[in-house]
Amino acid sequence: MKLPRNLGGEELAHRLEKVGYRITRQTGSHLRLSRRDEPLHHITIPRHKPLRIGTLNNILREIADRLKIGKEELLRKLFKDQ
Repeated sequence: MKLPRNLGGEELAHRLEKVGYRITRQTGSHLRLSRRDEPLHHITIPRHKPLRIGTLNNILREIADRLKIGKEELLRKLFKDQ
């Protein structure tokens, strides 16, 4: 599955709720998301629209590694409604 080219940071944050992340704070133009299960995990994403492909790829890869799933599987979970 290809990475979406027009995805903004806020939309990504809302999609990440499907896998257990919640917005815990906003500082300037960045959002901090947290996943409360063990081990606790935080990730910061920019609120830019659109996110750069490299930035999006790095965010998704880090989350997939933390969830112990492949990036393709994570993409299917986040974007199965498209």
